[in-house]
Amino acid sequence: MCSLYRGKIIQKALESANIKLSSVVTNIEGVSGRAILEAIIDGKASAEAMAALAKGRLRAKREILEQALVGRVQTHHRFILQELLCQIDSLDETIDRFDAEIQEYCRPFEMEIQELDTIPGVARETAEVIISEIGIDMSRFPSDNHLASWAGVAPGNHESAGKRLSGRTTKGNQALVTALTQAAWAASHTKKTYLNAQYHRIASRRGRKKAIVAVAHSILIIAYHLIKDKQTYQDLGNNYFDRRNSEAIANRMVHRLEQLGYTISLDKPMPLVA
Repeated sequence: MCSLYRGKIIQKALESANIKLSSVVTNIEGVSGRAILEAIIDGKASAEAMAALAKGRLRAKREILEQALVGRVQTHHRFILQELLCQIDSLDETIDRFDAEIQEYCRPFEMEIQELDTIPGVARETAEVIISEIGIDMSRFPSDNHLASWAGVAPGNHESAGKRLSGRTTKGNQALVTALTQAAWAASHTKKTYLNAQYHRIASRRGRKKAIVAVAHSILIIAYHLIKDKQTYQDLGNNYFDRRNSEAIANRMVHRLEQLGYTISLDKPMPLVA
């Protein structure tokens, strides 16, 4: 049960008692939200006393919170909320046990996981999925492109009589594709990174979905070389594409300025000093 779904269930139970906690508290399962829920279940605290349980920034909304906590809480509401919190606690304990077991299995691959964790957008959980799906023996894949095709993040190459028919990605490892896609979305929101620049460069021309697939492909290629070559990730920077095509970019800008009536004269840039 994901946290969003759990929050909606609790919210529905609260609204049946005319309590609008979710309209003030962003995370019902947070520290403040949990303390207020337990006070509601206890049934002894007033709305003012429950609003006083707010922590951090939520304190500034204490008056609004107090109004949201004025409701008609009956015995069955408290029972339902108590059972929901028990289920949530039980699920959290189960998740913790699974996490501990996964970490134990991943212990022999800790070095590789830490290296993959340095890739923008790739958290430890994603690194664990990558290792579990492709392993650390890259000799089974003739090349990085072979791995991308096997995983399902490489564009299709369907041709007939020399005519390209489709460029849709191949079907591959669904668990790996899901993890890479999530990592690609996260990487697209990073700042001053190569993957962020790649996403925006492709999204502006071909759309966000294709840009995400391209970034996911790049993440897997990077992971392949980090594991195979025992390398450390070195980001190319968000200006990589500008540096690679600096002359073409300069010519395009000059052409646009000339169309506006300007006369442009370019000098050779000074070499960068190391």
